[in-house]
Amino acid sequence: MKNKEQKKTATEHQQAQNGDATDKPIEQADEPKEQADEPKEQAEEPQDPSKLEEANDRFLRLFSEFDNYRKRTARERLEFAKTASSDIITALLPVLDDLERACQVEGQGNEGSRPNEGLILILNKFKAILRQKGVEEIPSIGQVFDTDLHEAITHVPASGKDQKGKIIDEVQKGYMLNGKVIRFSRVVVAS
Repeated sequence: MKNKEQKKTATEHQQAQNGDATDKPIEQADEPKEQADEPKEQAEEPQDPSKLEEANDRFLRLFSEFDNYRKRTARERLEFAKTASSDIITALLPVLDDLERACQVEGQGNEGSRPNEGLILILNKFKAILRQKGVEEIPSIGQVFDTDLHEAITHVPASGKDQKGKIIDEVQKGYMLNGKVIRFSRVVVAS
């Protein structure tokens, strides 16, 4: 083993004297230095102004498209959040109608009788919660008939010219959720 190590060190010593071991790393070190200088020269060359303007124009268009996309998605997300509960609220509207009818029937039972106060409290609380969620009643009686808000069930002859085209009776209340109709008012129109 000692012989092999001695021979190895002897050959390394000879190479060092001859200059073989030191020449190769120096040459290799010079090559990357020359390659590194080439890109600097390319970067220093002046570029065509029309290419710069075209690249700048593409960048501005891409940036504005992304900005429009971001704004549109934010607007859609906000709109979705406003109307996401419309299905649940639409399903609860018949319960609201039933509560209102129960209060009316309870008050019409006997002379001097009043509607059950508990029922009225429940109705008022239910209406308050719906208002907090953005639900509004669509006004109808005495208003001019509007196809965007009302659905005409029937037409009756008008008693006067001022009544013509106006709503004289409401069969079912209509509701809006954050400005969007979720149920049209069913009405009787004078014609």
